[in-house]
Amino acid sequence: MIELFPEGFEELDEGDDVELVAYTDAGGEERLWHAFGGAHTTDVETGWEDRWRSFHRPVSVGPLWVGPPWEEPPPGVTAVVVDPGRAFGTGAHATTRLCLELMLDLPRGSLLDVGCGSGVLAIAGAKLGFSPVVAIDVDPLAVAATRANAAANGIELEPALRDGTREPQTADTAVANIALDAVREVAEAVTCTRLVTSGYLVADRLELPGYARVRRVEDEGWAADVWEATRE
Repeated sequence: MIELFPEGFEELDEGDDVELVAYTDAGGEERLWHAFGGAHTTDVETGWEDRWRSFHRPVSVGPLWVGPPWEEPPPGVTAVVVDPGRAFGTGAHATTRLCLELMLDLPRGSLLDVGCGSGVLAIAGAKLGFSPVVAIDVDPLAVAATRANAAANGIELEPALRDGTREPQTADTAVANIALDAVREVAEAVTCTRLVTSGYLVADRLELPGYARVRRVEDEGWAADVWEATRE
């Protein structure tokens, strides 16, 4: 299926079976027949290509509203508009929400977003009053997505293609919503007063040399922590 439909297909649970569904045309239907010796086809309703939008709903964290561009933020909120079509995070995942929750109560100052993805945390940080804000990622597509989303939010932000797990960085506050092992590497590479980390489960045992945990929040089995530097 990946070879036939590299742009994507659906996987649906049907009892004990799994049904693979491709939205395609007559040519794609013929390819399915040749590959599998048969396929069930049905016409789909108009507008199927936009159905994915129903899965991307806005979320609110304190005064922050994070949502897609086709949703209208309510009055009185600090809106962070993120295009989920870029597929680097929309703010809806528990780890992102937890990081945003922790950032609300931190002293303002310079902010470093390591593994910025779509730029949600960097853009939210800028709107919360952190300055200057630096966003870095090892994926050039993530850097491009962050740049586009920052522009859409009226934020002057120039993300950089940089490896925050290996290249030394300095900021008052660093945020790393990434994999557990990468969090440990970031803690070694970055120089900061406060470090916000997530991307791991509540059950994961995490201690960071040179840092003391001062706060933890949890949601849906995921955890996020605020650490204060103890090393000179």
